[in-house]
Amino acid sequence: MKLVHIGDLHIGRSIGDFDLIEDQEYILKQILGIAKQRAVDSVLVAGDVYDRAVPGEAAVRLFDSFLNELAEEGLQAFIISGNHDSDERMNYGSALFKSSGIYIAARYEGELSHISVDDEYGRVNIYLMPFVKASQVKHFVKDEEIKNYDDAVRVVLKNANINPAERNVLVAHQFVTSQTDNPILSGSEGFAAQSVGLVEKISAERFSAFDYVALGHIHSAQQVGRSEVRYTGSPLKYSLSEAGHKKSVPIITLGEKGDVQVELVPLQPKRDLRHIRGRMEQLLSKENIISQNDFIYATLTDEDVINDAMGIFRQYYPNTIRIEYDNSHTRRLQEVEAPQSAQEKPFEELISEFYRQMYGCDISDEEMKLMREVAKEAGVKYEAD
Repeated sequence: MKLVHIGDLHIGRSIGDFDLIEDQEYILKQILGIAKQRAVDSVLVAGDVYDRAVPGEAAVRLFDSFLNELAEEGLQAFIISGNHDSDERMNYGSALFKSSGIYIAARYEGELSHISVDDEYGRVNIYLMPFVKASQVKHFVKDEEIKNYDDAVRVVLKNANINPAERNVLVAHQFVTSQTDNPILSGSEGFAAQSVGLVEKISAERFSAFDYVALGHIHSAQQVGRSEVRYTGSPLKYSLSEAGHKKSVPIITLGEKGDVQVELVPLQPKRDLRHIRGRMEQLLSKENIISQNDFIYATLTDEDVINDAMGIFRQYYPNTIRIEYDNSHTRRLQEVEAPQSAQEKPFEELISEFYRQMYGCDISDEEMKLMREVAKEAGVKYEAD
């Protein structure tokens, strides 16, 4: 059996002033072409289908078209909601979709839903775990101690009665770490990063019963602990931090129990996102101008501010998103302003800003409450609102 793993589509997203719906249509058609070329049986969609809870009409049309094309090609699809998705919107029509081999798990309803399919080696159980929070699981499980996201996932999986002797696949949308891999929120990113990680992180060791774990939530493609526990990453670059990413989709081949092969197939966007740096004269010289339709973040090292830099840049790169300066003057300002700004901001504002930067959405009341508890345990002093 062959599976293709995608996620974090964020259909309906924009970059700066630029609508990405055509770019997203282009990449979804490319993914469909890869699935057909590689004779894939099923598509795993690991959440954040849409960029916002109430997607626009064009976004809904595009995803519906993608599902129709999958069904026409006889491909099954196993889809979960992410933290950006609306449970109600994702659930709409899900019962009808089943007849076409489209399976959607939009919310946790007290048990881990799964679908069993057969191939020449026997049964494959595909489990669907939409984005879950501790409060959701507590609502259904009264006799378990659930303090955090890791506890919640542990309880969900324990109550699923998964048979480790069979071939099992999980589709999930969570922040997963391991003893060897700690994606994104690690290192020297400060207390806020550590706090978010403590609240949300789930141990990859929870997934030992699964032959493959298709993860969504992190936009950078990477394995977590073992090669069969993997973030596919977003199919397009959605921010400056992703400019250096190489986007791909994993093709998973399931043989007999214990035989799992993962191949990463590169994706080529309609328009790339690039970060260029240097003096304006150098960046806009004839020999350095390439791929003029790409999305551009430019860092100018000119010591003097250039009048209408954006207007000049867009004559050469019409899809320029942002221009900033990095010179002796801006570095002096940063040295003075950054620490002072952080010290002056209330704890909850700092956490909210960091969370929004990392995940692209607002932190919930429940998550902020957990953050306060973590701060208290860590001995961090802050003024409560």
